[in-house]
Amino acid sequence: MIAVIQRVAEAKVCTGVQIVSSIGTGLLILLGVKKGDDEIRAKRLAERCMNLRVFEDDHGKFNYSIKDVSGEALVVSQFTLLADVSRGRRPSFTEAEEPRLAERLYEVFTGILNDSGVVAKTGVFGERMSVTLVNDGPVTIILEE
Repeated sequence: MIAVIQRVAEAKVCTGVQIVSSIGTGLLILLGVKKGDDEIRAKRLAERCMNLRVFEDDHGKFNYSIKDVSGEALVVSQFTLLADVSRGRRPSFTEAEEPRLAERLYEVFTGILNDSGVVAKTGVFGERMSVTLVNDGPVTIILEE
């Protein structure tokens, strides 16, 4: 499982012209589910994301997590994070989990955030989406589990 985390001032996800979800200060989490991932990995990665100290204190140090700043999370499924581009020019997605199983783990991941007090909103699994964000910093971190 892989997450690309971006600290944002705001972010939103749309399908067509309709806004599906939006957040203010928080984290945009692009989530890729790999074959063989399970609920244990989803839980560990969710905990790492919500405890990651990427928000600044009064001295400009990364000392606060999303929970500390009462931030929100926007979690967007993105199987393309698992692209293999080691051969040729067309990405291979053979490492990405089958959609039905990936969606279940995506929901587990998001549920863990919500159950822990982080307001977690989502895109629409399997749909073509537009994601708009104001990256704060910019701060972008990749976590793998």
